[in-house]
Amino acid sequence: MGWSSWLPFVYLSWSFFISSTHEAQTYQLQLLLQLRKHLEHPPQLDILEGYNGDLCNLSSSPNLGIVCLENTVTELKIMGDKLVKVSNDFNGFAIPNQTLSESFSIDSFVTTLTRLTSLKVLRLVSLGIWGPLPDKIHRLYSLEVLDLCSNYFFGSVPPQLSRLVKLNSLTLDGNYFNGTVPDWLDSLSNLTILSLKSNRFNGQFPSSICRIITLTDIALSHNHLTGKLPDLSTLSSLHMLDLRENKLDSDLPGMPKELITVLLSNNSFSGKIPGQFGQLNQLQHLDLSLNHLSGTPPSSMFSLPNISYLNLASNMLSGSLPNHLLCGSKLGFVDLSSNKLIGGLPSCLGSMLDKRVVKFGGNCLSVDSQNQHQESYCNVANEEGKQSRCRAVGILVAAIGGAVLVISLLALLVVFLRRRYRSRRTFKQNIISKVEQDNIPTGVSSEVLANARFISEAAKLGTQGAPVCRVFTLEELKEATNNFDSSSFMGEGSIGKIYKGRLENGTCVAIRSLSLLKKHSIQNLKVRLDLLSKLHHPHLVGLLGHCVDSGMQNDSSSTKVFLVYEYLPNGNYRTHLSEMCPEKALGWPERLAILIGVAKAVHFLHTGVIPGAFNNRLKTYNILLDEHRIAKLSDYGMSIITDEIEKPEAKGDVLKSRYVFYFAKH
Repeated sequence: MGWSSWLPFVYLSWSFFISSTHEAQTYQLQLLLQLRKHLEHPPQLDILEGYNGDLCNLSSSPNLGIVCLENTVTELKIMGDKLVKVSNDFNGFAIPNQTLSESFSIDSFVTTLTRLTSLKVLRLVSLGIWGPLPDKIHRLYSLEVLDLCSNYFFGSVPPQLSRLVKLNSLTLDGNYFNGTVPDWLDSLSNLTILSLKSNRFNGQFPSSICRIITLTDIALSHNHLTGKLPDLSTLSSLHMLDLRENKLDSDLPGMPKELITVLLSNNSFSGKIPGQFGQLNQLQHLDLSLNHLSGTPPSSMFSLPNISYLNLASNMLSGSLPNHLLCGSKLGFVDLSSNKLIGGLPSCLGSMLDKRVVKFGGNCLSVDSQNQHQESYCNVANEEGKQSRCRAVGILVAAIGGAVLVISLLALLVVFLRRRYRSRRTFKQNIISKVEQDNIPTGVSSEVLANARFISEAAKLGTQGAPVCRVFTLEELKEATNNFDSSSFMGEGSIGKIYKGRLENGTCVAIRSLSLLKKHSIQNLKVRLDLLSKLHHPHLVGLLGHCVDSGMQNDSSSTKVFLVYEYLPNGNYRTHLSEMCPEKALGWPERLAILIGVAKAVHFLHTGVIPGAFNNRLKTYNILLDEHRIAKLSDYGMSIITDEIEKPEAKGDVLKSRYVFYFAKH
């Protein structure tokens, strides 16, 4: 009797479980079919066409793998056949028969992909995917392995990738990523494999990588890295280092003791090979060829217990190897060719009994070979090297001495001038002090000051407190405004429509939509917007960022620009005048404070920048109030881009009667 009472409950629970499982399977299958459509129906996904079975029991193949955990897809592997053809002509557009077509949208593809929120392993290889990798990839917050090899991604690696804190393997080989290697990689504290081979990265090797102590593999070969390679000895778990074919030009740094493979060929490393390389007891494969290394190689490198491959060819190694040199039992290949070595060849390298491959041509060794230079050739080269080093030291000493003399003379001149003009300097300081009292500290960009865009008064206003201006994507703005829904529409004035939005981090913003004539290039427009973004003052509405959308379909002669401002909740000054809204009326002291703040903002716009920003539409509805009733001027600086603004519906400065101007309380 007891069991029979439980049977209906068990039956209902089981039915609910089966139903929810089926719905989840159906939803995930639909997402995979959408991905198949985005990828233009690769044959690897043909098995999904008309598939009605259990998605998690789909048989894996070398080209397709789907793994589930509790009926949720956690691993997706798609291996295509669109191999990347290395080309300097790739300019970010579709290539017939190599990439996906021109209609492919990387943004839509990644949006669909991120709905598989439980993915832990994602491998999309040789699929012809092209475009910049979108920031929204960070929505796959469970990712542990990301492999996007052999595609046509370009641009910089998105900084939002640093939010994938569970990531332990990042592989982006064989793409067209450019710019510098990200300096935020140490945010990925669980990373073990970092592979960015065969891209277009430039700049220096970021020192932040040295703080990822979990790394076992670093591969940055076939890029354009320059400068110094930092000390890597802190990476105690590192087993493989591949930096071939870059332009690194420092001395060889310290290396971690657990290294197994070191590939540093075809760079510009100089100086002697550190003796510490002879203490890397786990080392099996060392390639230092095609550099500018000098001196005699450490003897202990040849006798390392696990070394099997040692390539020191095409350097400027000199001196002679000791006759009693010992070779490790596993050493099977040694290349010393094209250096400046003299003397005899040690017996462990010259013996034919060890079945060891040894290359030593292009030196000055005293062996019976036609591929050796005369010893005088290597001696002359070594003497020239010593002389050049002496000359370099002499030049350095002379430069230091000259610099000390010049600095001493300048110091004497400064002392003389200070005594002569002390009274004039005191008077000037008093004037500057008064100017500083009249200007409340603002956040003027140091970069703008360096570019001489601001005059001296603005230079003294400090650099703290300015809002960070960024470039938004159209997708972000659509998401913030619910696709510019009418419920977010705030008003329309003489220059564009205004929408209220909420960013992903919860910040409320006001978004102005402008329609600009295509009189100038997009690059020119971005320069203008960059200048506008650098107008910072406590009494100016803060510009948080902008978005340029040149893909309008209805009017090919215009470009859509969105300006994203801070949202001020207390509306405009006009609504706080007694004749407009008596219950919100401001007292005379408050009105005076507001007008003084606006006057400071106008003074800054007229005299604080070069050239001055005039025609700032100073009207009561363009003066906005924040939560503390601090006045801020809106609609400023439009003269910077005003020659491009279309105003088909504007008639003077009259607003449409049924709207309150933007930033008014919504």
